[in-house]
Amino acid sequence: MHTVNIHEAKTKLSRLVDQAAKGEPFIIAKAGKPLVKVIPLDAPKTIQRLGFMEGEILVPEDFDRMGSAEIEQLFSGNR
Repeated sequence: MHTVNIHEAKTKLSRLVDQAAKGEPFIIAKAGKPLVKVIPLDAPKTIQRLGFMEGEILVPEDFDRMGSAEIEQLFSGNR
């Protein structure tokens, strides 16, 4: 995916939009910082693979309480 600056995007907008509609998305940047991605409306959505690390990582039963005493001390100001 290529990146164009705002000035170039304004100058070549019709051509860039045609290319994006044909499946060649692009990014518009300002001062080198990416701002927006232009993709066709019918572009397929990316699928997030939830649980792909199942069985590879062990999460402790008390993970939601780990460090609670230290956190409570930090919030109460008692160090």
